[in-house]
Amino acid sequence: MTGTGDEPFIAAVKPLVDAMGGEMIPPDEAGPEDVVLSWEGADVVAVRLPQLADSLDHILAAMERRKGPLADLDRKAKQEVVRILEARGAFSVRHGVETVASALGVSRFTVYNYLNREKGL
Repeated sequence: MTGTGDEPFIAAVKPLVDAMGGEMIPPDEAGPEDVVLSWEGADVVAVRLPQLADSLDHILAAMERRKGPLADLDRKAKQEVVRILEARGAFSVRHGVETVASALGVSRFTVYNYLNREKGL
């Protein structure tokens, strides 16, 4: 965002920023919570990270794009989704279980059962 030589760098990091649900902004517009990325000694782009709750929605939307409607998945596939979300910290977010249960079309109790099954309880 500072010059024409920056485009390959920006193109290289864009998929990662998109996967996180972040936003790329000019480095001079960066706030204290933004991450400024430099390339060859110059600030090139800043990344505004999403709020944690927004990240869960973004992760669920990305999973739905890859797998189709999450509520239509079979039980085994839903368990896999819960395992992936657990590994990504989805259940540390307030109302994470409720959000995931709603996306999967199951009850909170079912999500807890899937989590306990993964932990061998």
